[in-house]
Amino acid sequence: MKIYASALLSGMVFGLGLAISGMTDPANIQGFLDITRDWRPHLALVMGSALVVSTLFFQFVVPRLKGPLFTASFLLPLTSVVDQKLIIGAVLFGVGWGISGLCPGPAVAGLAYLEPKILGFIVAMALGFKVADWLSAQMVPKQSEQQV
Repeated sequence: MKIYASALLSGMVFGLGLAISGMTDPANIQGFLDITRDWRPHLALVMGSALVVSTLFFQFVVPRLKGPLFTASFLLPLTSVVDQKLIIGAVLFGVGWGISGLCPGPAVAGLAYLEPKILGFIVAMALGFKVADWLSAQMVPKQSEQQV
């Protein structure tokens, strides 16, 4: 139960930070990405401050921890391979972010505003997850097709 409470608290703090910084407003994201007109540097400041905090945390705090507080071990990525799936996913994420001005974190935090655009984004995102899962399942060779 502690892990769920800490996840909820972490998510609420993250969402509050996104709302306070204005990152739940798609206009700020699109203003950052549109450098030819009225450029808005807000996103760079938010990302820069997150980078500083996370770098300090991983350099100075994590090495001193004996382990995570609410689970047996840290769950870190097992690979650093840049493959076709990663590149395609990154391109789709970037294009969707640029078009809508939303990414998953700010969209979930923005649900509190009950704006139709954000609700539509969440529905489209959920459908996209399902399509990606289905496509991944289609791309995996069947047991009989695998070479032994």
